[in-house]
Amino acid sequence: MGTVPSPHFNFERFHNYDALIIEGKADTPVYLSINKGKVSFRSAEILWGTKTFDCQQIVKDELRDQNIRVVCIGPAGENLSKIACIINERRAVGRKGLGAVMGSKNLKAIAVRGDKDIPVADEKAFKEARSVMNKAMKESHVLYPSFSHTGTPAVMDLTCELGIFATKNWSATGQWAPVEKLGVEANTSRKIGREHCHNCPVGCSQMKLAREGSYAGTLTEGPEFESIYSLGGQTGVDNIDAVIAADRLCDELGVDTMSAGVAVGFAMELFERGILTKEDTDGVDLSFGNDEAMMELLLKIAYRRGLGGLLSDGVKAAAAKIGKGAEKYAMHIKGLELPAYDVRGAKAHGLNYATSYTGADHNRGYAFQEIFGIPVPEAVDRFAIEGKGKLTKWNQDLRCVTCDCATMCAFILDMALPGIAAQNTADLMTSLTGLQFTAKDVETVGERVNNLAKVFNMLAGFSRADDTFPERILTEPLKEGNSKGQYIPREDLNIMLDEYYEARGWTKEGVPTEEKLLSLGLENAIAAINKK
Repeated sequence: MGTVPSPHFNFERFHNYDALIIEGKADTPVYLSINKGKVSFRSAEILWGTKTFDCQQIVKDELRDQNIRVVCIGPAGENLSKIACIINERRAVGRKGLGAVMGSKNLKAIAVRGDKDIPVADEKAFKEARSVMNKAMKESHVLYPSFSHTGTPAVMDLTCELGIFATKNWSATGQWAPVEKLGVEANTSRKIGREHCHNCPVGCSQMKLAREGSYAGTLTEGPEFESIYSLGGQTGVDNIDAVIAADRLCDELGVDTMSAGVAVGFAMELFERGILTKEDTDGVDLSFGNDEAMMELLLKIAYRRGLGGLLSDGVKAAAAKIGKGAEKYAMHIKGLELPAYDVRGAKAHGLNYATSYTGADHNRGYAFQEIFGIPVPEAVDRFAIEGKGKLTKWNQDLRCVTCDCATMCAFILDMALPGIAAQNTADLMTSLTGLQFTAKDVETVGERVNNLAKVFNMLAGFSRADDTFPERILTEPLKEGNSKGQYIPREDLNIMLDEYYEARGWTKEGVPTEEKLLSLGLENAIAAINKK
């Protein structure tokens, strides 16, 4: 489902494991079982080829325990699609092709059942820190009043109002904004219940049932906002039941909804421009809005059939193979397909896409100040470029440490805790581990991760030239809506990049200085740079 991490699989912590590292490749398909302290690899030959929901049930049946938690890949991961994801229950560990990593190891699934308590150094202090977090969540003007009732589709209505809901491969933002067909009202009409992440009181995940036409009877947990964007907005499909069915299909196939939807929208624009013909599409009409064509192409992506074989590796690789000027319409940064927000109307959000070490990733440094108007650390003008370098660094470091490193839901940070996130995380970690953390320590961890990741990217060949946008963002102003006239010309991007690099203590070329790396205790990173 794209935007939401997979919280149901926290059960490895009930083994007192912090992480799993799986090396090498099995000769034949296997799955890993960790059951109450016993670790074993079991044959997955009968599982190979199954879709994700069936795979999880077969594993539970084979292990004779319906309470075991399973993560697995579907056909997309088996076929090494670079946009394949990992599925746990109805949730996706999406983006960046992690499903292909499991597939490359012949690892179909991981099944976990733990029975240990999670040790807490100071339970009283931990409960106090948690109560501070819960209080902030309840006082949020977004979480309980909105997300607990409508889920992330609420962001669809908001971004349409702001004029930044990207549509039709980013060619029609502001011109085509199908909020009535795909927004809160339409999603609520299909809602039959909601799901809570492990121990979360909000329950923002919505269970929806398609009710009309050929998709009637299809159930999914979602679609989340980003999936509505990719499978609806990007493809020009404004049939909510079709989007529900496409979301369900992606989960079963184990393919990232965001990258898959953007890939379909990319192919549709190429088709409408004559760069792709019916000969390339096996006779399928890939015009925007053709939901049946979308469903067929999603299957082809997962199984690497026809045009789907090209799109299975993402739009960057597909554009390079298609040629004929297709690169101009490939909406990606560093090879990762763009998320929903049209950053021409939200400049800090855009700078995060450009500089994120994982490419176009809204989960790295989400600019909630621009999207939700939350004035922390200060109120901002979403159209301005001044100050966005410093803000982006702050957003990236804080979200990295308080969400990713602490494995907490990012929605809590964005909508409830931004003003107290560093201190609250320090209090939680101190009481949980018995180690001593200050708010400054927490902030430093986030900065350390972003610097280390930058060095990794440098060693992989990335440079300032890669901290950029697709041509459309740089040259085409938005034509309609409440962000009309906005775009990010290269000179504005360079101004923001200069400020961002300076705020990080990097050179003009975006290289972390030795002084900065030493201050963060990253001597090994210095050695790696010098070795190269």
